[in-house]
Amino acid sequence: MGYVRLAREARLLIIIRAARSVGQGALVVDFALYLHALHWSAPVIGALFMVALLVSGTLALFAGPLSDTHGHKAFLQGYEWVQIAAALMALGDSQPSVLAIAAILGGFGHGLNGGAGPFAPVELAWLSRLVDARDRAAVYSLNTAMGFTGMAVGALLATLPSFLGTWLPGPLAYRPLFLVVLFGAILGLILLRAIPEVAPAPSDHEQDTDGKAAADALTHAENRKLLKLFGINALNGLGIGLMGPLMAYWFAVRFHHGPLSIGPIMSAALIVTATSSLLVGRLTRRYGVVRSVLTMRYLGLAVLLVLPLAPSFPIAALLYIVRSALNRGTAGARQALNLGLVRGHRRGLAASLNNVSVQIPRAIGPVFAGLLYHAGFLALPFFIAGGFQGVYLVLYRRLFRESPAAPLSSSQ
Repeated sequence: MGYVRLAREARLLIIIRAARSVGQGALVVDFALYLHALHWSAPVIGALFMVALLVSGTLALFAGPLSDTHGHKAFLQGYEWVQIAAALMALGDSQPSVLAIAAILGGFGHGLNGGAGPFAPVELAWLSRLVDARDRAAVYSLNTAMGFTGMAVGALLATLPSFLGTWLPGPLAYRPLFLVVLFGAILGLILLRAIPEVAPAPSDHEQDTDGKAAADALTHAENRKLLKLFGINALNGLGIGLMGPLMAYWFAVRFHHGPLSIGPIMSAALIVTATSSLLVGRLTRRYGVVRSVLTMRYLGLAVLLVLPLAPSFPIAALLYIVRSALNRGTAGARQALNLGLVRGHRRGLAASLNNVSVQIPRAIGPVFAGLLYHAGFLALPFFIAGGFQGVYLVLYRRLFRESPAAPLSSSQ
């Protein structure tokens, strides 16, 4: 698998992701429920998620390319400081304006799998510099598995409001969860101090004349692939946005269950997804990245279309767990595949474009899903999401069929 060859710095980055993901897991379950307890309507909750995702996506567009030339560490340290500020704001006040600003800054409730919000491309590009090309799919799968595991722990912590209601009535019972975000950010800052910055990779401008001409041609070919990937990912982002951010809200409205029931279900889904991610890392070695990803994603799509028709909470929960393992378990392999489309000194750019192409369209989904839920159409967002993701998978296969060896043979 290549895990034993991980450098100390790579291990620390993965540990930071796991620490960060615990608070994210708690809030992916409870943040929408917290807002619901504060009497925010579904369309308003969806609008908040949309604004937060748009802000995150816009920042990510610039962060990755800048990190290719200016380094990675300062971006991630800045992110942890922002997390600390956002957590303190949410801990101290539930006024709509304060909570909205904290949510936008902190990315609360998005289910980022431990990623560093708008600076997630920076983190992925840094990790790619610390890992051999042959190990990238396996290590990225491990990285996402650690994020899912941390989120699973957080999802269990999301049951706390059900037990704290005696001492902290109503919405106040949700407030202690922001302490988890705070402690995760502090730990991240401490660990980042122990990781030295990596020198920037040589760029095309440092080539001689003949070498620069060849590099320019290669850059042009890479840009075409990135542009195609951007368009394809947008379809995936639209599908994710229609169901992902409001999944806990859907369980609450559809089956009238609260955090005590929803938290363990989401935790179980994340644990199974973490296991699935590690399995995908092995499958990519045997069957190739593209085949492994597409097989699992097509199966996940079939489950997605059945999920809203589930007649009971236990059946819906089981389908949700299976769908999460099949769909999100491929995240690490897809990240490695996408970053493999370019050379080392452009991976920050590739990671940013990959992030933005999903996050910006994803930002649109919660608003429309919230409006549909508010109108009583609880199944329709799932079917629309399935349509977008079906087209995405067809085009994704076509893109990587054009250059099947490129993602796995790209130079460092």
